[in-house]
Amino acid sequence: MSLVNLAHVCSHLNNATKARLGITSIPNTKLHLKLCLALQNDGLISSVVRGGLTAPPTHPLLGTPMPNDEVEKVEPVTQSNVASRRLWLGLKYWQSESVMGKLSLVSKPTRRVTIDVQGLRRVVRGERSETVEGLRNPGELLYLSTDRGVLEARECVEKKLGGLILCRVR
Repeated sequence: MSLVNLAHVCSHLNNATKARLGITSIPNTKLHLKLCLALQNDGLISSVVRGGLTAPPTHPLLGTPMPNDEVEKVEPVTQSNVASRRLWLGLKYWQSESVMGKLSLVSKPTRRVTIDVQGLRRVVRGERSETVEGLRNPGELLYLSTDRGVLEARECVEKKLGGLILCRVR
């Protein structure tokens, strides 16, 4: 798991939302895919589509990338093009403001921050736990990498899981 690439993805998504882009792409890795699917489940991005270097066709009404099963000519994954595969994300806006807010990395490449269930309960309640600030605002989210995938902090408390803290959405 490369946190350097995740830092690039966080800054890229921040820049894309500041530029008011409707669609953007990031490198296709397992960690990026799991994080983007978690962001989509929480309603922060509209769609996640795997594709090549060129953008997939957009939906005529929504303006978001169409899923691969609705597109006729999907480029198959081969050994020669697997490194150039991208994840195409449809970004969401409400009243010309980004739904996602600011994405910031908590664990750094040189310092990984892990948390147990008791510390995570304190963070969800809004209290500080060691080096992790509490969740103060209702829309603030914290994503963790657990043995069951990338989950939001409140889900981890319900399932009684701890893990590596990846990023925070304010």
